[in-house]
Amino acid sequence: MALRMDEQNLSIESYPVRLRSRGQITVPQRIREQLNVEDGDMLNLVQVGDVTVLVPFQPQIPRLVDRIVAKMAESNVTLADLLTGLEIERYGHPLDEEIPNGS
Repeated sequence: MALRMDEQNLSIESYPVRLRSRGQITVPQRIREQLNVEDGDMLNLVQVGDVTVLVPFQPQIPRLVDRIVAKMAESNVTLADLLTGLEIERYGHPLDEEIPNGS
């Protein structure tokens, strides 16, 4: 079942799932793809009155680190390059660079 509310760009979809013997359910592939979750990822089951919602629980720091490392590799940038760039932004020059004396 799917209900679209164009005004708020809200989509409500219903998927039948079967509760297994040990309380397990299978999250349909389409939902796993939309939530960007993989095998082993944690999910939160949220109870709001009589409604139960399953939402991804994604610690943001590890995912953010993975994205930064991938972007660095893609751009061929090292951690030393990033730190030097930070020094230049803060101080106008790398800290290991000698500054001519203004006198």
